[in-house]
Amino acid sequence: MTTTLRDKARAAAAQPVAVEQATLAVATDSSADEPLVDIEYTGELTTAEQVPVHVAFARVMADVESVRKGDQRNDVGGKYLFRGVDRVVNAVGPALRRHGVLVVPVRIFDVEYKEARTSKGTVMQECTLKVEWAVFGPKGDSLPICLQSTGQANDTGDKATAKAVSVAQRVLFLTSLHIPTEDPTIDQGHDRGEAPAPDPKAYRDEVLNPRTSLGRLQAIRGELRTHNLGGVAVVNEVGDEESLWDLVNRIGRERSTGGRTTEGTE
Repeated sequence: MTTTLRDKARAAAAQPVAVEQATLAVATDSSADEPLVDIEYTGELTTAEQVPVHVAFARVMADVESVRKGDQRNDVGGKYLFRGVDRVVNAVGPALRRHGVLVVPVRIFDVEYKEARTSKGTVMQECTLKVEWAVFGPKGDSLPICLQSTGQANDTGDKATAKAVSVAQRVLFLTSLHIPTEDPTIDQGHDRGEAPAPDPKAYRDEVLNPRTSLGRLQAIRGELRTHNLGGVAVVNEVGDEESLWDLVNRIGRERSTGGRTTEGTE
C-alpha cells in the first residue's frame, strides 16, 4: 500500500486528539477524583423591611451597641489593646445584612507611599489613602453624600495598600456608626510604639531661632538627654561645628543675660 503525504498529514493531525481524549478519560475517572457534590442552602431567606436608607442605617447603628478592644499588640511597635478589622466587621456585617444595607467603596484617592524601616532595619512600605463609600438601603436608595475615611498601614511585602483599605473600612464603621468600646480608660490613651528619633538639625534651627523662649530651650536640654543627642555636632550660626549641648547652653546664657556672655554651664 502506497502512503501519500496527505495520508501522513492526516495521521499526524489525529494523534493529539487521541492523547487529549485519553487524558480526559483519566481526569473524569471516578476512581481518580471525588465527584462534586451539590451545595444545598438551608438558611432562611429574609427580606429587609423597605425603609429609607437613613432609617436602615440608623437601625444598624442601634444593633451594634459596642465593640470592645479585644485584640492586643505586643511587639516592637508597642503594647496596647485595639479593635481589629475582623472584630469590627464581624460585629457590623450581620447588622448590615439584617437591615439590607450595602456599604460599597466607590473611590480610592490621595494614595501616598513612603519607605520606612523597622528597628531591625527591615524595609517596609507605608501606605496612606482615603476611601469614599456609598451607602445603599433596602429600597435601592442611597445616602445623599458619600462617606469618607482614611487608612494607614505598612507591610514588608506588597500588602500595605490592602491593609490601608481595610483600616479605612474599620474607621468608617467606628465613626459613622458611633460605636463605643465600653472601655472606661479610653481617655487615658495608649502607647502606640516608638516615635522616630528627632532630627539634630531641627533642634539646631529651633535653638538658633530668636523666637524660641528660654523655657523651650530648657525643655530642649531635657530632650537632648532623653534621646542622647547632646554630643551630636551641628553647624552653628557662624559656620563652626558645635555640639548641640554646647549650643543650647551658650544660646541660653546669651539670651538670659541680654547677649552678655557669662561663665559656667549646667
